[in-house]
This record gives sequence, C-alpha cells and structure tokens, in this order.
Amino acid sequence: MTFTSYGSALKRATALTAAALVLLLAPPAGRASAAQPTLPLGDPGLAETRTTRTLADGVTLTHIVRGTEPAPPDQINTTTRGPWVVNVLTIDPRRARGHLRATYGPDLAHTEKTTELVRHAKALVGVNASFFTFTASAEYPGDPVGLGLYDGRLLSEPTGDSAEADLVVDARDNRVLTGRLSWSGSLHNRRTGATLPLKYVNHPPVVPAACADLPDQTRCPVPGDVVRFTPEFAAATPSGAGVEVILDRHGCVVRTLTSRGTALTRGQTSVQATGADAAALLHTAARGCLRTDSVLTDEHGSRLAVHPGLFGVNGRYRLTAHGRIVVPGGSGSFFDRNPRTLAGTTRDGKIVLATIDGRMTTSVGTTMHETAAVAHALGLTDAVNLDGGGSTTMSVEGTLVNRPSGPTERAVGDALVFVPGAPVTESR
Repeated sequence: MTFTSYGSALKRATALTAAALVLLLAPPAGRASAAQPTLPLGDPGLAETRTTRTLADGVTLTHIVRGTEPAPPDQINTTTRGPWVVNVLTIDPRRARGHLRATYGPDLAHTEKTTELVRHAKALVGVNASFFTFTASAEYPGDPVGLGLYDGRLLSEPTGDSAEADLVVDARDNRVLTGRLSWSGSLHNRRTGATLPLKYVNHPPVVPAACADLPDQTRCPVPGDVVRFTPEFAAATPSGAGVEVILDRHGCVVRTLTSRGTALTRGQTSVQATGADAAALLHTAARGCLRTDSVLTDEHGSRLAVHPGLFGVNGRYRLTAHGRIVVPGGSGSFFDRNPRTLAGTTRDGKIVLATIDGRMTTSVGTTMHETAAVAHALGLTDAVNLDGGGSTTMSVEGTLVNRPSGPTERAVGDALVFVPGAPVTESR
C-alpha cells in the first residue's frame, strides 16, 4: 500500500505502524506543477473546456467537458466522439483548513443520499464512496461490501477479494493510504482460554441451508457464521435462528439469547452464530469474559494500527499505483462504460476526488481502462475506483454538482467528505 504524507504529517511519520508502507513526501512549497494534458478520451483533437472555481483556500472544483455533440443513444458504449463530463475536486492539505473523512449517516445498515450526508456532516464537499449491499429489497441495504472504518472503529471488514481496493485517510493530517487491506478477528475467553474465529463484522449471518428448519442451531452439524455486531449497525441486530451473546464494554457476558435479534445499548457489542458455530460460541463464552482481537494488515502483511481519526472505505480495483496504470483486463458490464467515482493522490501532495457522468447522451461514461487513463492524466499517482453507476454523485454544501444517471439521486452506503475546520484530534 502507499501512504502520501502532507504538512504536519511529517512530524509523525516515524509513528506510523506499517513499515512496509511507502512514504511519499510532498515536494518543496513553490515548485511548479506540470500543466495537465487533455483527457485521453475518444478521438484526438476533440474540443475540451475546463472551468475551475475555488471553494475554499486550497480547495478547487474543476468542471471538464470533452466533446461538443450529444452521443447517439445507440452509440453511448462505442462512440469515440464523447461527450464526457468530469468533475474534479482537488484538496491541497498544505493550504486547506479541514479534513477528509468518511461518513455513513444515522446507522451503517441503511442508506442516505450523498447530498444529505454532506449536509449532515456540515461538509464543504463530498462524493459517494463504498460499494454496498444496495438491493432495494435488502433489509440492510447500506451494509458495506468491504472495508468500512469510521473514526477508528472497524464497522465492516475487508472482503479478502483481490478486486477490493481500499482507501484509508488519517483525518488528523490528511494522510492517505491506498491498496488492499486484509482482516482477521477472533474471540478469546480470558478465563478458560477457549478461542473462536470471527468471520464478519456487522453483516447478517447466514443459516446453513441444511439446518434452515432447525430452530435450535446448536444441533446443526454444518458450520455457519460467527459475526460481531456494534451499536452503529442498526436499531437492532439481525433476527433469526441461532444464538447471540451480548457483551458489556469490558467484554463480559451480560445476556445469552437462544435466538438472534436484540437492541444494543451504548458500550455493548454482541456476537451472533449460526450452524455448528452456535454451540461453539456458547462454549467459548461460558464462564468468563471475552477479548476480541481485530487485526488489519496491508498487502505486504504489515499491521495497520487503528486509532481515532482513521477512516476507510472500499472500492473495486486500483486504477494507478506509484504513477503507473494498473487496472486489470476484464469484460462485462462492470468494465464497460459507466458513471465512475474515483479518488487518489498526486505526486505533488494533493488529494483528488472525481466523478465522471455516464449512461447519457450528454456524458457517455468510461470503461475501467478509460477511467484509469483519466486518473493518470489528472496526475493521480495512486488512485482507486470507488462505487459508480447510479451511485456516482458529487455534492457541494448539500447541492448536486454532477448529474446522476438515474431519474433521481440514489441513496448510498457512505461518502467521503471534506469538513472545514481544525484538524481532528484523538479525543472523542
């Protein structure tokens, strides 16, 4: 993974945990940056206009339009004439007073519009971020599909999928990390020494199909899921067959339920289990208090220390790494032209959040390879592809900047927002 360090972050560089992370220091103030080339989209020589406005000191928004004629509706996925509409938010942490963070709204399991998340966070600007469950019929549609790290609280674990590309920001100094994180978690009974691996954090467990009709999951011979829940997930934990153990702030058992589903109070967490793991959980939790171990590591196996002020969201595929385009080959609708949201850092020490409108005659969108080419042209040495499609949204002070592809703005799982003001401290 790659860290990019700015401003006051230089004072704390030696305190960062992962020795394998590469530290890129911003060049000396005053060094001129190279003029950005036109976007490498479509035919050479297409007309391209750029309009830039300053939103705050060190924060600019650039509106780029490439191509002048609307695309024929049947050529949106094939035209080489565009048009393309790109909005680029650039944050220079050496000048901007504020911090980048992730926010999910009132609870993790449900969705909110990006404009609402920006407004509620009192942010200057924001974009949609993580991939999330999304299905309208889902009981918990906002549940992140991958990393969800909010103010030092791991509320959703990385999937372990090689396609996942995560973005982590330290809001104390706007230090940004991109790459793929891994996670392991377990429960340890401090009195008996019993240990049980955790499978998920804040994801509804699945009852094994072979035991779907068993109300007493402890009689099931087939392994199920073991999941840790926190009060941030929803008003109540998922209900259904299985067992649930409620823990106080010290990890000591305060209640044991023979079916799942309960409300958690402040300071409480719970662990649910299905299948044969239901009996294993009851055994692990018996006669003692539980220690929960949760470890995030980078792709080199180095541990990432989690602390207040640390935020992280998930994406799918890195676009650039160390200045090179690294997006893999692929086919299918995900790799075809779509609206896109991307985030990354530049060599001269800036954070960039960008949206590319798509699926419209007025902006056709980009393939994964075109998206990576745009990131490279914008000077992003390290960039990830965030959730896109109908989720792609940019908002300034709660007002839409781009044009989402659906009939209305889609509610999403979380957003990356830039909040003006003093840096985040470690106090809560």
